[in-house]
Amino acid sequence: MSTFKTMLLLAAMTALLMVVGYAIGGTQGTVLALVFAAVTNLLAWWKSDKMVLKMHKARPIGPQEAPDLMRLIEQLSRNAEIPVPAIYLIDKDQPNAFATGRDPDNAAVAMTTGIIRLLNTEELAGVIAHEMAHIKSRDTLLMTVSATIAGAISMIAQFGLFFGGSRDRPMGGLGTILMAILAPMAAMVIQMTISRTREYAADRMGAEICRNPMWLASALIKISNSNTMLVTAERFPTTAHLFIHNPLTVRGTDSLFSTHPDIGNRVAELQELAREMGQKVIALPKVLPMPRLSPWGRRRGQSETGRAQTGTPAQSPWR
Repeated sequence: MSTFKTMLLLAAMTALLMVVGYAIGGTQGTVLALVFAAVTNLLAWWKSDKMVLKMHKARPIGPQEAPDLMRLIEQLSRNAEIPVPAIYLIDKDQPNAFATGRDPDNAAVAMTTGIIRLLNTEELAGVIAHEMAHIKSRDTLLMTVSATIAGAISMIAQFGLFFGGSRDRPMGGLGTILMAILAPMAAMVIQMTISRTREYAADRMGAEICRNPMWLASALIKISNSNTMLVTAERFPTTAHLFIHNPLTVRGTDSLFSTHPDIGNRVAELQELAREMGQKVIALPKVLPMPRLSPWGRRRGQSETGRAQTGTPAQSPWR
């Protein structure tokens, strides 16, 4: 059902692209919109993983730098029955992680130093298993395609907003302008719905990969309650949907414009899965509300990464 819903939403986004193309230039506009989407998707298919890793200043790590982590990843890869992905580290305090790559043979998992410091081995296994679930289900490619189509809709709609005043357009000048305004919003809603759907599916599959749903549930609460900021995500908000938890300081909870499901809902689903698997459901801390932020996206007295400005440098997660 989750896969069917995702494909249906992706088809809706493609149909919206065709409607926008038709509104801008009739039948020829529809064809041009599809060609534009195909070209951008082809480029994204080959280059999106490298682009995202570069945006977040991720650096590759190997067994020499993190032998215990690599052994854990190798074990989880065997459980998931996928090749061992490349591992990248982002030197930021916000605990978060994401997967990228066009297929399991060309995949990467990126983690912040903050998440390695915050979580214990079992919780970290839950997070990594969640990302491997995205890789195994090829969600990394799916989310790239949905983001690319949404971007194409926005670009074509912007073109129509500036050049859509002619009355000989199929939908008329006013209709074209309304389409140019409403279509990007509709595309974003569809994209966010796809993202939330895949997060629930990855939570379930990830729990099966690491074989204990409560590990991921505990990790999600710790990550949510950390309330720290990721500068690169604020700079590139279009990548927010890739992370295991919304990295932006302005977060929704299962709303139309939210990239991620509500943490409480995700934890409840994982607890129910633990019961289905015959495992003990342990008591977990409550999800804390977001603190009041300054107009610059962080609490007063905090640095860009969200760490209090004490002057104490952050220690390496490997020490």
